[in-house]
Amino acid sequence: EMSKIDFDQQIDRSGTYSLKYDARQRLFGREDAIPLWVADMDFVAPEAVTRTLTVRAEHPLYGYSEYPAALYQATQEWFLRRHHWHIATEHILICPGVVPSLHATIMALTEKHEQVIAQPPVYFPFFSAVTETQRELVVNPLVLVDDYYQMNFDQLAEQAASGAKMLLLCSPHNPGGRVWSEAELQKLLDIARQHQLIILSDEIHADLVFTGNKHIPLASLAKDVPIVTAVSASKTFNIAGLGMSMLIVPDSEHKKAIESVFNSWHVSAANPFSIEATIAAYRHGDDWLEQLLVYLQQSYEWVKQFFAVHLPKIRVLPLQSTYLIWLDCQALLLNDKQLRTFFVQQAGVAMNPGVMFGDAGSGFMRMNIAAPRSVIEQACQQIITAWENMQ
Repeated sequence: EMSKIDFDQQIDRSGTYSLKYDARQRLFGREDAIPLWVADMDFVAPEAVTRTLTVRAEHPLYGYSEYPAALYQATQEWFLRRHHWHIATEHILICPGVVPSLHATIMALTEKHEQVIAQPPVYFPFFSAVTETQRELVVNPLVLVDDYYQMNFDQLAEQAASGAKMLLLCSPHNPGGRVWSEAELQKLLDIARQHQLIILSDEIHADLVFTGNKHIPLASLAKDVPIVTAVSASKTFNIAGLGMSMLIVPDSEHKKAIESVFNSWHVSAANPFSIEATIAAYRHGDDWLEQLLVYLQQSYEWVKQFFAVHLPKIRVLPLQSTYLIWLDCQALLLNDKQLRTFFVQQAGVAMNPGVMFGDAGSGFMRMNIAAPRSVIEQACQQIITAWENMQ
């Protein structure tokens, strides 16, 4: 029986070169803003991860490493156990992070100037991965229906019919918090089948799904559609700084092509610490994750209730997945620049402006609630106080 994890514990991250903390002055112009922006957590990693890293660190040789069978096995067992998804060993490609994987996949499977579709508001590296590789970005904006984002399938089908080669899918969706239903995913697959659309499905939030919702790996639904899936232990277990992710690529030609892009860059994730941490997390992280999900769900309910009572002009969208709350601030009647100024300068809270996630994010803010509840409560209180002072 695992001991209860104290997610309320505040841990000082200063002196650890933490982006979330140490970049505040540079990015927000304010050292003391409560950092609820970049997607990492202020929670301790699972004890098994810390233990295994400590043991490895005590071995005084840190040379070149290779990927052991245990890494593949731990990953396969995790996805089978948590998501009922059978992943063949030969489909796994280990990568140095999800963003490089997006770039490599686009470069490998599309030509310059070909069209790649993204569905804003969405994780902003989706846009840069397309434009920086000289592909043409086509947007298929999500539609907000009764607080829930939905896909515009009619538009998507038209875009695929008129020559788009690839769709970048965010599943579960960041920043919208949606877990796509099986019906939605099947509809997507129908369009892909009909128009030979390759789908790159970013599923790195797959493990962070709340009660009443179920993540379905897109690749588990279709063998006849070329799907490349990005997965990682980094978001689930707060080990993003260790830089390892994986692509699941069933098509062997596609896998070869992606591999050769990575080879041309001479980069690798074969860091002894990222290997050890991923194995330990996938083998021993279940209980920690179960406790985390309960804590995050309670924090979300608290935030939703708090704004409903104290500042209903800020609409908290339903959260089905991720620890990133999407706040609709349009009723505050501030433009994006004013919104940012209000939250940082007046309220002292650093969040990601919605407009970073595309034009469709205008008037929104993304709040990272993966911090001790006292910190989240303090931030929300500061927002209310700042708003009252402005009236």
